[in-house]
Amino acid sequence: MAESPQFSVIVPVYNRIGEVRDLVDSLLAQTSKDFELIVVEDGSTTPCREIVEDAASRGLNASYYYKENEGRSIARNAGMEKARGRWFVFFDSDCVIPPDYFATLAEELRKTPCDCFGGPDAAHSSFSDTQKAINYAMTSFLTTGGIRGGKVRLEKFTPRTFNMGFTRDVYNCVGGFREMFSEDIDMSKRIARAGFRTILIRPAYVWHKRRIDFRKFLRQVYVFGMSRITLHLLYPGSLKPVHALPAIFVAGTALLIALAIAVSPWFLLPLAVYFSAIFIFALAGTRSPKIAALAVPAAAVQLGGYGCGFLKAWWTKIVLRKGRDINEEILLRKGK
Repeated sequence: MAESPQFSVIVPVYNRIGEVRDLVDSLLAQTSKDFELIVVEDGSTTPCREIVEDAASRGLNASYYYKENEGRSIARNAGMEKARGRWFVFFDSDCVIPPDYFATLAEELRKTPCDCFGGPDAAHSSFSDTQKAINYAMTSFLTTGGIRGGKVRLEKFTPRTFNMGFTRDVYNCVGGFREMFSEDIDMSKRIARAGFRTILIRPAYVWHKRRIDFRKFLRQVYVFGMSRITLHLLYPGSLKPVHALPAIFVAGTALLIALAIAVSPWFLLPLAVYFSAIFIFALAGTRSPKIAALAVPAAAVQLGGYGCGFLKAWWTKIVLRKGRDINEEILLRKGK
């Protein structure tokens, strides 16, 4: 049997054949080959088997597995059962990996030993202007407080499965992912509670395509907002002020608009200043007036969608104590 690789890359896939092709091509171009790729097809109707097998024929250490549709967490867990590496690394299927990623990752882990790591994401030059604007909205300090790997942040960084890894020892101790929204944050919490060390490796970034239009982006961030309340129920004390900022934005915006209608349009000035700041900082960061202009509605969607999801879940699950998923109730009763 061939020597086990240092890294096992695990990617769950559901009907993302075009994205998988770009991801696999970027893995073929890696300067370090000390990894294996495990693609777990989660019941897709448009499978990507041929893409993975073609990459394997071109020298990539790649394996493909098909299973019935049960969710991305269960697919990741199935991949970990097949993995041979010391490290399990997770990418989303809509990621593209810079060519020096694994060389950089190995060097950073050598310099700073840890049990779990996460890295940031960025927008590739080939992405659409809308995707770049959405990426800005999801990474800017002005919209997220820098909690997704920014240099300045309001809360401790938490690894997420678009760019995350942990050792086999971590897996043997805490088990696999739970099938829930924000399952990566849940996993990070469990890893920390077990006493393992987690670090941010900023040079090990990925290019993350995210959603391709604002409608899909809105649906995604709305779910993120709702899942933050689920995490609060599972981990009392984990809810920080920064997590409530989008909800405050939604409530504040509604109040300012009402005051502008009833009293004076000048009450819209704070919103004008805030979104002007987003445009200016996005322009400075991207050097594109079009992307900076698109960053304004992207930020509004990101804050509004997340905030509305947060408020709905807070009202139904915290205030009314209704609408809790049965899995939440089981986990809460078990104290996990």
